[in-house]
Amino acid sequence: MIEIKNITKKFGEFTAVNNVSFKIEKGKVLALVGESGSGKTTLSKLIIGIEKPDSGKIFYKGKNIFDYTKDEWISFRKKTQYIFQDPYSSLNPRLKIGTSIKEPLLIHKNIKNKKEKVLKTMEECGLKKEFYNYYPHQLSGGQRQRAVIARALVINPEFVIADEPVSSLDVSVQAQILNLLKQMQKKYNMTMLFITHDFSVVRFIADKVAVMKNGKIVEVKEAEDLFKNPESDYTKQLLKAV
Repeated sequence: MIEIKNITKKFGEFTAVNNVSFKIEKGKVLALVGESGSGKTTLSKLIIGIEKPDSGKIFYKGKNIFDYTKDEWISFRKKTQYIFQDPYSSLNPRLKIGTSIKEPLLIHKNIKNKKEKVLKTMEECGLKKEFYNYYPHQLSGGQRQRAVIARALVINPEFVIADEPVSSLDVSVQAQILNLLKQMQKKYNMTMLFITHDFSVVRFIADKVAVMKNGKIVEVKEAEDLFKNPESDYTKQLLKAV
């Protein structure tokens, strides 16, 4: 579904992403793993078109996204969604939860029963119906993250990027959110890029793993194979640190 070819992105003299290439297969979860500052989030923003690369191409179903027409961009935005790391800052504090989740439907989906669709998605994501009229500050961290996930899933995307979606949550809540993401991914056969620095999370959710260091991909392998036979010294160090 996604193919990244020789992507490079610089900020001044600093090279955040350095000649990166890999593929994400349809219906699979690829975990992008590395330390803070390794370039994971920058790469994810390039893949979804928030940032533009200095060189290289990103193909979605065989077409370079940077060659899209305006209509193709709108279609791409509808099919791809981003779950940000901090649920509190990615929700508008002035909008009620139901309104935030409904926003993608107002932009992308021409359906009549928008509130009904929002409530159904909230239920699937483990949110009570009364939260529809709550503000973000009235929810717990885990509930806010469920709301962000519901907002991403309400238009039934084909491809989702989850950027460290559990790193700011308590361990018990992390498990609930990971279970939810795994269930929803299987239910809707979504393709997912899951960004994390935590290998225990990788083992639970990923089909394949790409390990990133200093803007470069040092290793790409099936998840189980990576845990059994890591090749790069950097991957071995990360696994030892778990």
